[in-house]
Amino acid sequence: MAQVDSVLLCGFGGPTPGCCGRRAQCDTSCKGFEAECFVAKILGDDPRQQARVDEVSAHYKHFGGYSPYNERTELQRAALQTELQRRGHAITVEVGYRNWLPWYSDGWKSLTKKGCSQTLLTVLAPHQGKRSWDDYLEEATTAQAEVDGAPNIVGSTDALYAHPKFIDALLGRIKEQLGDSSIDPETDALLLTAHAIPQPAERGAYRPQVEKTAALVAAAAEEQLGITSWGLGFQSAPDESRIPWSQPVMEDVMDELVSIGAKRFVVLPIGFLVDHMEVLYDLDEELAGHAQSHAVEMLRAKTVEDHPLFISALADSIEAKL
Repeated sequence: MAQVDSVLLCGFGGPTPGCCGRRAQCDTSCKGFEAECFVAKILGDDPRQQARVDEVSAHYKHFGGYSPYNERTELQRAALQTELQRRGHAITVEVGYRNWLPWYSDGWKSLTKKGCSQTLLTVLAPHQGKRSWDDYLEEATTAQAEVDGAPNIVGSTDALYAHPKFIDALLGRIKEQLGDSSIDPETDALLLTAHAIPQPAERGAYRPQVEKTAALVAAAAEEQLGITSWGLGFQSAPDESRIPWSQPVMEDVMDELVSIGAKRFVVLPIGFLVDHMEVLYDLDEELAGHAQSHAVEMLRAKTVEDHPLFISALADSIEAKL
């Protein structure tokens, strides 16, 4: 492989204040409509999806209309840049998003201005699905071809779903949330969550990888913490769809664990890398309300974000391609 001098982190993105520039009729007066524009793009600007656009946009508006995704991803980018430098690699790290500024094209333009010539793509998702992985790489590649003088793409890093440091970072978040509290194996349970996808799409790598991550985290939690009860539940599916989505949903898993004696849950999102809307709303609001209706305690562990072990895992995946 050619000498790598740069990495483009390929992320989902989240709405931030100001016009994203993708709609010709928009201008800087669009304040307050960023979430609607963002969600509409994800759903393909399909008028038939307007009810879903309104539903999800309301989640963003519940938190002021914007997302912390980009800010927290920038922390990951900066931490990875520092870690690669610490390891002796003169590699520039930039970020580009599918659904908001800075777009993939912006990431390529930045790398071009900095004189980079050989770029490795890193998808900011722990599990490989068409929409969570393949589309990222395809769209980043398309954007590269549209930027004059953009660096060459020399490959992409592997998914981290079973990387020991990723698993340890997830376990570290559980430990942080528990603090000094003791574990009661009769009443404590671990609920792991990942994004639901249409069931036909599960025939690929996505579901086996999610289940592998869950099994590894659960085994580590039992060995190191003594938590023996656990379940994997899927979240964030649309309320109405002609196509069935991943099962079981997280609420049903919680119900099942409650039925066998669980009274306190540590909820850990294993399918997301930063705390953004599908964590902050779907877990901290909706699932927390479900737990309250059962009169059980819910402790929500953070995503890995810029946990040093996760950043080290990212750096490992890059070094493996050098």
